[in-house]
Amino acid sequence: MVSSTEYGSHAWELLLTVDHQHEGVEKEFLLHVTGDLHVGGLMLKLVEQIKVAQDWSDYAFWWEQKKCWLLKTHWTLDKCGVQADAKLIFTTQHKMLRLRLPNMKTVRLKVSFSSMVFRAVSDICKMLNIRRSEELSLLKQSEGTLKKKKKKDKNSKEPATEDILNLCNSPVSSGLPANPGLYSKTMTPIYDPVSGSPASSTITWFSDNSLTEQNCSILALSHPTCSPETLAEMYQPRTLADKAKLNAGWLDSSRSLMEQGVLEEDQLLLRFKYYTFFDLNPKYDAVRINQIYEQARWAILLEEIDCTEEEMLIFAALQAYHVSKLSLSSETQDSICESEVDEVEAALSNLEVTLEGGNKSNILEDITDIPKLADNLKLVRPKKLALKAIKTYWFVFRDTSISYFKNKEFAQGEPIEKLNLKGCEVVPDVNVAAKKFGIKLLIPVADGMNEVYLRCDNEDQYARWMAACVLASKGRTMADSSYQPEVQKILSFLQMKNRTMCSQAASEPENVDMKPECFVSPRYTKKFKSKQLTARILEAHQNVSQMSLVEAKLRFIQAWQSLPEFGLSYYIVRFKGSKKDDVLGVSYNRLIRIDMATGDPITTWRFSNMKQWNVNWEIRQVAIEFDQNVSIAFTCLSADCKIIHEYIGGYIFLSTRSKDHNETLDEELFHKLTGGQE
Repeated sequence: MVSSTEYGSHAWELLLTVDHQHEGVEKEFLLHVTGDLHVGGLMLKLVEQIKVAQDWSDYAFWWEQKKCWLLKTHWTLDKCGVQADAKLIFTTQHKMLRLRLPNMKTVRLKVSFSSMVFRAVSDICKMLNIRRSEELSLLKQSEGTLKKKKKKDKNSKEPATEDILNLCNSPVSSGLPANPGLYSKTMTPIYDPVSGSPASSTITWFSDNSLTEQNCSILALSHPTCSPETLAEMYQPRTLADKAKLNAGWLDSSRSLMEQGVLEEDQLLLRFKYYTFFDLNPKYDAVRINQIYEQARWAILLEEIDCTEEEMLIFAALQAYHVSKLSLSSETQDSICESEVDEVEAALSNLEVTLEGGNKSNILEDITDIPKLADNLKLVRPKKLALKAIKTYWFVFRDTSISYFKNKEFAQGEPIEKLNLKGCEVVPDVNVAAKKFGIKLLIPVADGMNEVYLRCDNEDQYARWMAACVLASKGRTMADSSYQPEVQKILSFLQMKNRTMCSQAASEPENVDMKPECFVSPRYTKKFKSKQLTARILEAHQNVSQMSLVEAKLRFIQAWQSLPEFGLSYYIVRFKGSKKDDVLGVSYNRLIRIDMATGDPITTWRFSNMKQWNVNWEIRQVAIEFDQNVSIAFTCLSADCKIIHEYIGGYIFLSTRSKDHNETLDEELFHKLTGGQE
């Protein structure tokens, strides 16, 4: 017996469990402690009792009942609230985790289970050579998105060893701080001594690893897609409710993996959560560009985002081009020469999407000479019984508004109608083969959305008016520096769609043994025969055959960004005062209320008009206030309301990024905007 005087009258017994792999060594220890003992002192006493010589620096206490880590070693047990009934486990903070990347490859690596997910993702991205880690997060795949097939369920843990890239020997995996070597402070590329082109940072990072080429190939290069049979077995959302399931499992960035029920050797998805791809640079972003491309490719193949038949063929042609390029080229590295870098400079500027009010360099507008557009366009008015009235008017686009008149002579008088496009939805309605160039405008009004259709005569007219509408919806005029690049981006996409080919067809694609079913979604596989698909893909391929590999990826991303549904994450919600469920679409610059039955947008709210938002954690209700005394409140039914709260705060946080603060990230600001006070 130990006398009470030795330990004091307030001493009590605490049972501790040690998570170690030593055989023959006890795993449970009963220690006599007092409430004023600090956590660090408890660790010291425990290690002395274990009597095993090893490095215990990565170990910490996990409180099983409260699902939290005791990481503040200077806190006393009383301050932590630890009492005799507490179950404390002394375990490693870094554990093995399987991550499925956007390219559907699985990597196995050691990750911090005690750090907040935001920090853990940052460390993961440094290991994988993916810059701008704030754009990514971890997603737990919900049961609803898994195919209910017995055979598939048995193999859900990726048992095939050859499909898993093991990175457990990297610095972060060893529990050490992430090596900043991937991010050159001077941003000077390292050149390959053989080819003279900038070496991928991935290759540099894995240079001490025997699997250098394999790792680089898996992370930075595109590989032939899966078979049509495998594609058919994967989850494909059919409705908006199905699409909402895809976004239900995002982890809370302000809590650790362990706190959210993630266990060692579990599998999570690493995905781009925020669709604002900032500062893409082929010299340093080989892996990042490829993973964005892969996420876009799978979203299109699995019909997570809708596109027209014409657009699907363009995506298929770019994919087929990748496969043919990889299979015919003797080069195995996705490195790019200086000339290729020059070729994609223009495309890169179009890939940066920022919120209104973000740090964007604008050319000062000349107040006395604001650019305007004036031309004859067709106005399409939907009528009852599915009939449409089409009439030509003289349209004038000035500032962020469109006015239309009976004809040019009446342009000096009062317009028939003036449409303010700020905050509206702009949807392309284009079929290049049929010479159809339409712009669908959904303009917010008091009782919903006012639909207006404009028809242009040709590609050039469409590009100019479409670019003006897109900018006006964001509150910008044609004097903005992004207007001309927007016009060029639209023209470039139209040229890819244009199927009037030169009579001299390139022979390269015909030599490729192509399986067209691998490049289009199952819907089009059912619609066309294999030979028909092959012919149409090869026809569309002629427009992209001269692109470099990285340029083709960037064009694919650019075309993905041009789709009307790009960047929308869906959630099922119930608005305050409503008797039915709606779908809420969250984008980088707005929220959209969508009718669940028809899929039609009802109302749009821009972040730029938002005054404040908060969450009532007791009833799990999100409340948002906008300008002009507009306020909304809703509860989220398909996911935790914290996910939507974090989405809104995350997009606002990303709008504050600037190239001036190249690699620094205000993590405290992120948590302030996204953390919430539960």
